[in-house]
Amino acid sequence: MSYNNASDNTPKRSSFSGKLGFVLSAAGASVGLGNIWRFPYLAAKYGGGIFLLVYIILALTFGYTMIIAETAIGRMTQKSPVGAYTHFGSKAWMKIGGWINAVIPILIVPYYSVIGGWVMKYLWEYIRGNAKFLAQDEMFSGFIASGKSPEAWFLIFSMATLVIIFMGVQSGIERVSRFMMPILVVLALIVCIYSMTRPGAGAGIAYFLIPDPSRFSWMTVVAAMGQMFYSLSIAMGILVTFGSYMKKDVAIEGSTRQVEFFDTMIAVMAGLMIIPAVFAFHGADAGEALQAGPSLMFITMPKIFNSMGFGNVIGAVFFLLVLFAALTSSIALAESAVSTFEDQFHWSRHKVMIIIGIVMITLGSLSALGYGPLASVKIIGMQFLDFFDFITNSVMMPIAAFATCILVVFVIGREKIAAEVEREGNTFHRKKIFNFMVKWLCPIFVLIILASSVASAFGWIKM
Repeated sequence: MSYNNASDNTPKRSSFSGKLGFVLSAAGASVGLGNIWRFPYLAAKYGGGIFLLVYIILALTFGYTMIIAETAIGRMTQKSPVGAYTHFGSKAWMKIGGWINAVIPILIVPYYSVIGGWVMKYLWEYIRGNAKFLAQDEMFSGFIASGKSPEAWFLIFSMATLVIIFMGVQSGIERVSRFMMPILVVLALIVCIYSMTRPGAGAGIAYFLIPDPSRFSWMTVVAAMGQMFYSLSIAMGILVTFGSYMKKDVAIEGSTRQVEFFDTMIAVMAGLMIIPAVFAFHGADAGEALQAGPSLMFITMPKIFNSMGFGNVIGAVFFLLVLFAALTSSIALAESAVSTFEDQFHWSRHKVMIIIGIVMITLGSLSALGYGPLASVKIIGMQFLDFFDFITNSVMMPIAAFATCILVVFVIGREKIAAEVEREGNTFHRKKIFNFMVKWLCPIFVLIILASSVASAFGWIKM
């Protein structure tokens, strides 16, 4: 079987217009709440500069390897995850591996859209000039427990995502990414500069950028590895799907390098937006404030904005930035799910959109209402949103990444991946790193993440 000619007898597939379209769309998929919401609080919790250093090393090795592998598999087969896996054989584990990759975004996008709805709510309140209201201690907990309001904002965010997906690859995803990503960078720069120039922010900049070996622990590595999945959209089926939309003459390694850079740049900027502001606002108590975890963006930051001059303006700019990041990622997640249904069942995009919409609203509503009317309903001690986050990020993604490594090493062969990367005379500068990582370190890393995360969830270890 010739894997390089997988698409010879398949129907013409939608595609990005070129390298820029792929890079901006893939960067849009990567740059989301994982960067702007999740990365800063993990960096704050697990050592600041030492976490950042570990993360960058992993991005250049682990992340790079998985992006190359998934993108190459997608372009080689011209199919979404299930079809891409089963293209190389009909063994049961291949079908399971493909479907795990395909199901992950279907489970993520509903609860992701709930958080996107929270972001929309905050943006709306800042536009209305309600910075003082948002800074109240009980505002966030009261909002997510109210039921109707988080459900309404979740539905608005979901509709925005579905409309863009319905428009297609070039007219929808690529066009929106081309518009949103440059604006996102500009907004991030504005908030960064403002945050870093506040009195007392210097200590926060030093904490985040200067590695302190004394703050290093094994959990720094585990947390940074877990963040890889969110930040780089690894093991979600997204990169396989986007790879299938990539034209044959576009350089995979060059595009990957730009996605790596863009993603890491935004993650660093997110840290510089939030961590120096916490030091500037809390002073000597900054260490305790940095442990706020997921609530850092929705509770701590509004208090900081309210204490600043132009609090409503800065708050609105910040949450507009977060909204753009959330939308580009939710679009990528939804598109991966849509592509799978289109490919596997040969349904029209219109029919698939209706099905995905129903799934999004059903599962998303459980998460939106999970802190209010459904607060008493828990799965292994978790609210719906927390459970969906755990089962996808901590269980399914490591399994999906492990399956991809096995597929590349023992079924496709690393030499065929290299041939796809080097197509049209393109170079593969980090081939040795790729070959070593995909065979040895990546499988070990993802198994460690899986074991550590499950053990933590059941209270066997403390993360």
